[in-house]
Amino acid sequence: MKFKNLVFSRLDRISIGIEKDSGKYYLSIPVSNSTVDFEEYNELTKSEFDGFCLDISKAIPFAEDCRLRKLDHLLMQEPGIDRGTSIWDNHSNGNNLGIAEKQ
Repeated sequence: MKFKNLVFSRLDRISIGIEKDSGKYYLSIPVSNSTVDFEEYNELTKSEFDGFCLDISKAIPFAEDCRLRKLDHLLMQEPGIDRGTSIWDNHSNGNNLGIAEKQ
């Protein structure tokens, strides 16, 4: 899977983008387990994706539900044995909102 972030909020630790191979939309949150930090990707509908890209603050309740594992049925990858916990300190340095650079 090739994930391409398009919009992000460092403050809220949310990324929104498209999985290149499937064309599916996602919202990702950072997660950490005993070995590594990584991202969990939760599938979005086209209308969720469009709305969140226009106003990322509207994605915060969705991201909070992901962190609480209420939306596990939307995970794009099966979690491993040591799933870990979401990272969310709501602190940031520098630019808090952005559009990912085109590559």
